[in-house]
Amino acid sequence: MTQTNTLPPTSAELAGTTADPYAGFRQELVKFTEAPELAQLKEVVRTNQKLSRAEFSAWQKALFKKGWGAPNWPLEYGGTGWDLQQRYLFEEVTAAADCPPQYHHGIGHIGPVIMHFGSDEIKSRFLPRILDGTEHWCQGYSEPGAGSDLASLKSTAVRDGDDYVLNGQKIWTSHAHEADMMYTLVRTSSEGRKQAGISLLLVPLNTPGIEIRPIHTVDQWHHVNEVFLNNVRVPAKYLVGEEGEGWKCAKFLLDRERLSPATVPRLARQLEQVSELLAQKMKNNPELPSIHSLQERLFIAQASAKGSRQMLLSAIQEEMHGTLASSKSSALKLHTSELSQQIVGIAFDIAGPEYAARLVPEIEAPDGADDMDIERQLTHTYLFYRSRSIAGGTSEVQKNVIARDLFGA
Repeated sequence: MTQTNTLPPTSAELAGTTADPYAGFRQELVKFTEAPELAQLKEVVRTNQKLSRAEFSAWQKALFKKGWGAPNWPLEYGGTGWDLQQRYLFEEVTAAADCPPQYHHGIGHIGPVIMHFGSDEIKSRFLPRILDGTEHWCQGYSEPGAGSDLASLKSTAVRDGDDYVLNGQKIWTSHAHEADMMYTLVRTSSEGRKQAGISLLLVPLNTPGIEIRPIHTVDQWHHVNEVFLNNVRVPAKYLVGEEGEGWKCAKFLLDRERLSPATVPRLARQLEQVSELLAQKMKNNPELPSIHSLQERLFIAQASAKGSRQMLLSAIQEEMHGTLASSKSSALKLHTSELSQQIVGIAFDIAGPEYAARLVPEIEAPDGADDMDIERQLTHTYLFYRSRSIAGGTSEVQKNVIARDLFGA
């Protein structure tokens, strides 16, 4: 299959003018994505393979070398200082060119939290290593019995001299097996409101007393883990903010996580690949009875993707003017979660039963199929995307946020 080289729509749409004030910036982005040294990395993305620390780190190092390591960070911390429109263009152009997304736990999540709440020592210790990709992070939030109701967490941290001693269990911890550090919420007090007794600690994962066990998911890729904490000693200086401020830190993170410029452009690129697969299938077997049904589903998904883009651009404008409502960010997250599942559902049906059967470990791949086989990997992604309506805040939680914002609570 040949790669589609159509460039994303012009940024004049973003500015709402006939002239394009971002034309030069956009062309610089395009030129960067065409660098020969990125070719192998882009091939992994183009064929929808699982991205590991190796790919995320290679991309981060390339961006850091260019001076683009942190599109969402201010200049004082080594960021680009880009506005939201520039950040969106960065995501749109790199997605269209099959470049990887940035690894979000460092750059997008804990980095901004450290900037806002962290001590000068924490900032100087951790931010440079996030920026250059030296250290890989994971998030230790969810626990058995404390997922959507995160404030019910039970893992404890007890102050003992210059350390906190941690005990408990975290679950669904994405990429913990590849990470160097975990930012985690722990209970430092059981008095008062349950949110008031939570603190945020930065935990080196090579600390004695930590055990990481894989959780085997239906997609057969290793994403998530259980993390057991058994008398783990963490320096008290790795507390972010004040003791008991963990809930405030978590809300700060989540408020910024909902409006991600990256999701919509990557869905658009994936939809483009699915369109190519369907065109090839129609060419090979135009009389197949399911063709018209697949076409209809694809048209609906394409219209939905265009709606997602307009919603995101509108949200970006509102965020830049300080008027963005939380309901719009949640609506966008809810919509893109459902759309992602629709897109890979179409790919799953286009690929057909021989590729669907490949998801069963005991069944051999079709002749000629390998890790560079787009149909195989898109079909594999079908199972991974079942988690999209759970991860990052369940669809039910997003609906509650929208209802509270629109109707009050």
